[in-house]
Amino acid sequence: MTPQALQDYLHAHIPLSKAMAVEVETASPQGVCLAAPLGPNINHRDTVFGGSASAVAILSAWALLHVSLLDAGIKARLVIQQNSMSYDLPMPGTFSAKAAAPAPEKWQRFLATLGKHKRARIGIRSILYCGEQKVGEFEGSFVAIIP
Repeated sequence: MTPQALQDYLHAHIPLSKAMAVEVETASPQGVCLAAPLGPNINHRDTVFGGSASAVAILSAWALLHVSLLDAGIKARLVIQQNSMSYDLPMPGTFSAKAAAPAPEKWQRFLATLGKHKRARIGIRSILYCGEQKVGEFEGSFVAIIP
């Protein structure tokens, strides 16, 4: 899936991503990077609103799984089950969330469980950046369900 195709999908199916002006910078099974400007995501301190940062981090992890499952030829519903978020520094400008593929053995175990039980859970991590500086971290568990 190309970055533009993923961005079009997100904007059409997850309207909040369009309202937040989320852009897809990279989209592959190896990693997804989403970016968003300060303007539509600003808080009363002229930095990124924590809810926006969290939403973009969740979206990057979800998008990584979406792209990876499509690449594997699997149609599944993806939902977040739980997450934790740390905010290490304020974000005074455009920010990004980078989700990287899990370790190959973790991914293979996830696919095997999904194939056998039609349901599987996997943890994904996404790192928030403002410019080149790491400003936060997301960890979440997602569940894939084959209808």
